[in-house]
Amino acid sequence: MLLKDKVAVVYGGSGAVGAAVASAFAREGAVVHLVARHIEPLEAVARNIRQAGGRAFAGRADALNPDAVATHLEHVVAQSGPVKIAFSAIDWGDSQGQAISEMSFQRFILPVERGLKSWFNIGGLMARHMGENGGGVILGFTANAAREAYTEMGGFGIACAAVEHFLRHLAVENGPKGVRCCWVRSPGSPDAPGVREAWLIHARERGISFEEMHREVAKDTPLRRISSLSQCADAAVLLPSDLASSMTATLVNATGGAQVD
Repeated sequence: MLLKDKVAVVYGGSGAVGAAVASAFAREGAVVHLVARHIEPLEAVARNIRQAGGRAFAGRADALNPDAVATHLEHVVAQSGPVKIAFSAIDWGDSQGQAISEMSFQRFILPVERGLKSWFNIGGLMARHMGENGGGVILGFTANAAREAYTEMGGFGIACAAVEHFLRHLAVENGPKGVRCCWVRSPGSPDAPGVREAWLIHARERGISFEEMHREVAKDTPLRRISSLSQCADAAVLLPSDLASSMTATLVNATGGAQVD
């Protein structure tokens, strides 16, 4: 097991990305603490993990509230010990499907504000905690739009780029304390609910099936497929493991070659 007995906190653990990553962490032996604003969906994810033989707990906190994040961390430490892995899949509230020139500033800036505020609260607290407790790994999740411009993305791509650079700074500042910071760059997995809904809309408009839509989107990628949520979660497992101990201030490109570095 790559993460045996490591204590992991997954923020946004009830969402599709957070649940997939939490399940993968637990599969590899981590003690997983799921956190979000609403406890009921978290309990369902934790229950599924436990039924699969993993260890998982659910706790409520708003990542936009620094006091709530700090209080939750105290509960985690009291229950399981120092945190060695922190992963954030917080919803940034991004709105896509409209040109920036036609968008209000508030709608445009929302994902940037939520992305950076949640990461400032989580990243700063976890960097201090891990630095005082022998190190650890802080992990993020971004998309192709962090580096490549697309139409009608609103502030989402800009938020991804900002979060990636925040994690680079956090890595440089806290590396001497044994804290690594990395992230997974995703292509937008077709089995993620938001992506699937968008693909289904486009497929219906073009009179083709979902599978045909997948092939159309993937036709210019080297692997001719778009990475699934589970494949992106597997990449997230690698980063906090000892196998990646030399990696920090960098990403794992899980796009299947959709974006070539």
